[in-house]
This record gives sequence, C-alpha cells and structure tokens, in this order.
Amino acid sequence: MGAPYRITTFRIACVAVILALLVSSCADTRKSVYFNGIRDTVFTNAATAPAQVIQSNDLLSITVTSLSAEATAIFNGGNTPLQANPAMTGISSQIATNGGIMPSGTNTQMTGYLVNQQDSIKFPVLGSIKAGGLTKEQLEQELTHLLEDQKLLTAPIVTVRFLNFRVTVLGEVLRPSTINVTSERISILEALGLAGDLTVYAKRDNVLLIREENGAKIVRRLNLNSPDILTSPYYYLKTNDVIYVEPNKAKIASAGRSQQLLPIFLSALSLLAIIVSYFVFNHK
Repeated sequence: MGAPYRITTFRIACVAVILALLVSSCADTRKSVYFNGIRDTVFTNAATAPAQVIQSNDLLSITVTSLSAEATAIFNGGNTPLQANPAMTGISSQIATNGGIMPSGTNTQMTGYLVNQQDSIKFPVLGSIKAGGLTKEQLEQELTHLLEDQKLLTAPIVTVRFLNFRVTVLGEVLRPSTINVTSERISILEALGLAGDLTVYAKRDNVLLIREENGAKIVRRLNLNSPDILTSPYYYLKTNDVIYVEPNKAKIASAGRSQQLLPIFLSALSLLAIIVSYFVFNHK
C-alpha cells in the first residue's frame, strides 16, 4: 500500500477517536454524583438517629456506680464472654479512631450481658430482668429503680451500651464488609465511606436498606442523588441494618459481554494452538 492510503487510514482513526471522546463527554453524570443540584442551605428538619430497641441476642455493657465502690463491685462482674453467645460468634472488629466506628478486621474480645431468647438478662442479685423491647434509657431506669427499691445501693447510676451495634454494606462498594459501631450512631454515608464508597457502576438512586423491627423485615429504597436523603428517617442506621448497592446497567452489560466473549476467546486460542502445532510438525 502507498503513502496516501496510510495517510487516509490515519485520518479515519483520528476522526474515530475524536468522535468517541465527544460521545463520552456528553454522558449524563447526574446519576453519578451525590445530592445532585444541592446548593448552600441549612436543613432545619434534619434527620435524627432512631432509638435503638434491645432485642434477643444483643450483647449489652451494663456498668453501675454509686457512693459505695465496694457495694457496687458485685454488679459490674457479671459479664458474659462473647464466645458464649452463638449468634455473636465470629464478630470481628478493628480499632479505629473515627468516632468509635470499627470496620471488620481482627477478632476482638468483648464482654457483656447477653439478651437471651426470652428477651431477658441475668443480672447479679436481681436475677432475670426483662430487657427486650426496651431502649437503653428504659433499661437504665428499670435497673436503677430495682437497686434502690431493694435497698441494694443508694443513688446508683446505671449506664447501658450496645456491644454488638453493627451494620453490613454489600454490593457495588469497594470493600463490602460488616462494620462495628461503638459510638452507636452511624449514618448511611458514613457506612458507605467505611466500605470504600460506591464504585462507578453503583446505582446511587436506588440503594436498598433492609432493617429488622419487631420480627418483620423492612425494605426501603434510598436515592443518594437527592438531597432529601439528608432528612430521611433512614439517614441514620440501626443495628443489624443491611445496605445493598445494586450494579447499574453498564456493569451488568459488561459482565454479560465478558461471559459471552470468554468462551469465544478460549476457542480461538485452542484453534490457534492446533494450527501452530500442525504447521510446526508438518514442516520439520
């Protein structure tokens, strides 16, 4: 072929590259950003963290203080090792410095009061105490009243915390994981950030939230493109919430093409190997 043909081929290739760039630059990026179109503003009806209700298999830290350290000691020694709770076996956490949020990692020994299948805990001296269905504050008040009414302590201060507050993030994120939250408060944005953020193939306008309440599964679809997420009652997560990020059509199509092309590619390699072998052995 002569030089004019090569020049023409080069020009066609350049035009094709330019057209490809123009098409890609015209792609709609509105579905790829958070809070599309939001301006500087103040949300007066911002979302608040939901009250956490104690359920069976929860692991609680309960500490009691009073004027008498000696009389109080017995109420702070009844914790159950984490391994004694089959539902909690395998929980892993890694100490982090971001406000008490611990992404899964190495195993960490935790102790506490296990809420059994009857929604009760075994508390020193007081015996079986109903905890399921109560908030932390309600359980604190109940224990305080019992300790005072039975004249076991004077002016006791009871503090209850969740040791198994965790959320799970799955799907189109960089690091799908279960996140343990010692601060007992985490937003959906924080959870996604700890999971490495959404990938470019994630559906930001259709994120699935699965929550269990009163024995029922609640499923909600959340739109991270909309600023309404900042005032949504599901902005803050509850313990055991599951976030699933669906892949977009581009990811599904890409995966489909890969599955279709892989057998063809392997067949072509096999055919090439046969042809090469034929020529090698027949031209010696």
